[in-house]
Amino acid sequence: MTPELHRPIRTDRIGPEGLTVEIEATQEECARLTARMHIPAVQALRVRFQLTREPDDRFAASGWLVARVVQTCVVSLEDFEASVEEAFRIRFVPEGTEQEDPDPDSDDELPYAGSVIDLGEAAAEQLALALDPYPRRPDAVLPEAAGEDAANPFAALAALRRKD
Repeated sequence: MTPELHRPIRTDRIGPEGLTVEIEATQEECARLTARMHIPAVQALRVRFQLTREPDDRFAASGWLVARVVQTCVVSLEDFEASVEEAFRIRFVPEGTEQEDPDPDSDDELPYAGSVIDLGEAAAEQLALALDPYPRRPDAVLPEAAGEDAANPFAALAALRRKD
């Protein structure tokens, strides 16, 4: 199955000086990413990768992701537009050589097969990681509590005790 955003690059294009690649999602790809991300819309996605070769067919990538999305506010349940900008670092490693117990402070490892890295799939994964899991519209306000007694479940018991 082809991923929602597919940008294969042959590893032999990454020379000793590295390689810079910029990808931008089409409208059709944004629509497919919208379904994958389970959000109202991915309006635009652009990612810049700076790839460098490492020993043992591994490749480091630093990058910058810029996206426009529509998310649903967790407070008001209204949709709103949001900008996403994120710097990231990842490593592409041959399939089957991923660390089994990776250090949480180390770069994420993305496996690849053969001699092709899919920068589109890497971009989609970075977008998923960059999205706010609890999006909140900038002007969203939490509703006031019904009252102090409603906030304290033991208030009714305290009132009964005072009657004794």
